Amino acid sequence: MIVKQECKKVVFLTGTRADFGKLKSLMATLQDDSSFEVHVFVTGMHMLAKYGYTCLEVERAQFHNIYKFINQNKNDSMDQILSKTISGLSDFVKEISPDLLIVHGDRVEALAGAIVGSLNHIQTCHIEGGEVSGTVDELIRHAVTKLSHVHFVANEVASSRLTQLGESKDTIHVIGSPDVDVMDSHTLPEIDEVKHYYDFDFKEYGVLIFHPVTTEVDDLPEQIRIVVDAVMSSGHNYIVIFPNNDLGTDIILEEYERLNGCSRFKVYPSMRFEYFLVLLKYSQFIIGNSSAGVREAPHFGVPAINIGSRQHNRVKNNLIIDIPPDSQEIIKALESASDLPHETVSVFGDGNSTSRFYDIVKSESFWRKSTQKHFVDLSTNE
Repeated sequence: MIVKQECKKVVFLTGTRADFGKLKSLMATLQDDSSFEVHVFVTGMHMLAKYGYTCLEVERAQFHNIYKFINQNKNDSMDQILSKTISGLSDFVKEISPDLLIVHGDRVEALAGAIVGSLNHIQTCHIEGGEVSGTVDELIRHAVTKLSHVHFVANEVASSRLTQLGESKDTIHVIGSPDVDVMDSHTLPEIDEVKHYYDFDFKEYGVLIFHPVTTEVDDLPEQIRIVVDAVMSSGHNYIVIFPNNDLGTDIILEEYERLNGCSRFKVYPSMRFEYFLVLLKYSQFIIGNSSAGVREAPHFGVPAINIGSRQHNRVKNNLIIDIPPDSQEIIKALESASDLPHETVSVFGDGNSTSRFYDIVKSESFWRKSTQKHFVDLSTNE
């Protein structure tokens, strides 16, 4: 007698253009399997016109069950955004009763998801825990880890950090980073298509992405002024992408107004994930403090000028130039970036993250895990 497997309801939470790009292939592989019912809770920056209203990108990806929730206004602080997201997501999961909740990374929306999952006894998966950085994001990421039941990490280093946090080894799965799957795919658009879509024709260009560091907001006006002065005087062309909507983002955007009317700069609120990857792949370098500079850029062999503390101790290799927000250091780094060898450096997977994720979630043992957690000492976690 064949017993029909119960359909599992899985909720993916996405709050930014970046995390959607990394979750997209995981979402698609489960939606293509009739034994899963995929729901997408869309919130955060996706819902803000200021940042391109990128919830449209989620809808264009043709996921079946999309729920959109506005979790903030322009005056909200991070704790208020957290509170609103918890409230909205809590109502949502009580309505549909999911079997699994999946969050990614270190944004406040991910923390809300992990809180809702743990307090409602919903098995919660965290994608890409165990990373480090130099800001409040790291605190959020580790908090999400402690609230989650299952972990899909990018490499063994991240796995080791989770065991240091007391997570059981049998809950940690090293699958690589899902965006490497996209980066290595043959479905990315051509660079000419990207240039046409975003209306620029630079033959050579750098990419500028600078996010606020919330613990250094008092220093931010001076930091971003120095960065803008340096890139304006450098003579390079630049594609500039808005920062995340953290405390201090308006300080950066106000400084970017100086770029208006300068033909060497094209500024965008956001960019489609696949288009951004192609843009990065064909760039001369990326400058700023985005994780793209220390994760995706080296995989493409693109030099990265990493400014300040935001990616502190995250990744080190010969393609990354770590410098303080200092005018002379930035100018020197811009001069030396072109001399760096464009050799692929990747420590975040081999392009098979999606299939590994699917095999694990498809297994019967995955669904037998308890939502009751216990701290596991290193001495007993070997």
